[in-house]
Amino acid sequence: MDIDLRILKTIESDRGIAFGELVEIIEAAILAAYLKTTGVFLKRDQTHPSRAHLDRATGAVHIFAKDVDEEGNAVGEEKDVTPENFGRIAASSAKQVIMQRLRALADEELMGEFAGRVGDIVMGTIQQGTKPYLIQVSLGDVEAMLPAEEQVPGEEYTHGKRLRVYITRVERGTRGGPMVTVSRRHKMLVRKLFALEVPEIAAGSVEIMQVAREAGHRTKVAVRANEPGLNAKGACIGNLGARVRAVSAELNEEKIDIVDWDEDICEFVTQALSPAKVSSAYLIPGDVDARPHVRALVPDYQFSLAIGKEGQNVRLAADLTGAKIDIQPESILEGE
Repeated sequence: MDIDLRILKTIESDRGIAFGELVEIIEAAILAAYLKTTGVFLKRDQTHPSRAHLDRATGAVHIFAKDVDEEGNAVGEEKDVTPENFGRIAASSAKQVIMQRLRALADEELMGEFAGRVGDIVMGTIQQGTKPYLIQVSLGDVEAMLPAEEQVPGEEYTHGKRLRVYITRVERGTRGGPMVTVSRRHKMLVRKLFALEVPEIAAGSVEIMQVAREAGHRTKVAVRANEPGLNAKGACIGNLGARVRAVSAELNEEKIDIVDWDEDICEFVTQALSPAKVSSAYLIPGDVDARPHVRALVPDYQFSLAIGKEGQNVRLAADLTGAKIDIQPESILEGE
C-alpha cells in the first residue's frame, strides 16, 4: 500500500506540521492497527518486535517484525510481514491520525489566540443552549460560556442575538482547546465600550478613573482629562448625548451617569451624587485608616433624588468614590 506524500507536503506547508512528524505519527498509527488486526494486545510499557515503515520517497508502507521465542524475546532477522489486504486499514489509520493531529493543532492555535485576550471585548452571537441558566455565545471558532453570575438581570438572551461580551477567563478544555468564559455584567465591559465610542479615551487624552455599576439598572463613570482645556465629561457624553447613548444601547439601555473625577474627596462625592445637586460636602473626622466619611448636604427637595430609588444613587456614589457618604437635608442645619 502507498500513502500519498503530496497530501503530507501540503499539510506541512499549509499548517506548519513538519513532514517528519507526520510520518512518525502515521507509522505509529499503522503499527497499532497492525497489532490490533493480528490480535496482539500490549500491556503498559510493553513493546513488540515489529515496526511500521513509511518510505519518505515513494509513500510505500511496510510492516517489519522479528520472530519471538517461547520466552518472548525477539530472535532472528526482521521480515516483511505486511498483510496482503492491509492497505485499506492502513489508509484509514493514517487518515484518522492526521485528522486528530490537525484538530489538536487547531485547538492549540485557538488556545494561543484566546489566552492573550482575557480583558478584551468581542462580538458574539447567542446560541440556544441545553441549560437555560448557562448561555452559550459563539465567538466564531469558539463557543464561550455566559454563566448565570455573569448575566444581567432582565436582559434577554435569545438565539441569534448579537452582543458584545467581556472575556473574563480562558482555560484549557478537556479536549485541549480553549474554554472561554464571558461576562455581560463586568464593570470592565463599560470601560471597553467607552473606549470604542470615545476616541479621546482610546488616545489617552481622557481617562476613566472609576466605574461603579449595578448591572441592568445604573452605572456611574468618573472621568478626567489628561490635556489642558479638554472637557472629559463632554467628550464622553458626545454631541447631543450620542456617545453615551451608544454605550447605553450596547448595555440594553442601562442608565449611565458621567461625572468629573476629583482628587479632593469632598468634591468627588459632590460630583458622584449627580443628578442630585449638593449644597456642600465636608469630611467627618474619624479613623485615619478607614475609608473617608463625607457628609453631603442637599436641598430638602433634592434629598430623595440624592438617595435614589432603594438607595441606589448613594450606593453607587459610595462605590465610585470609595467613601462612606452621609446625606442630610439642609433643614438639618436649622436644628443645630
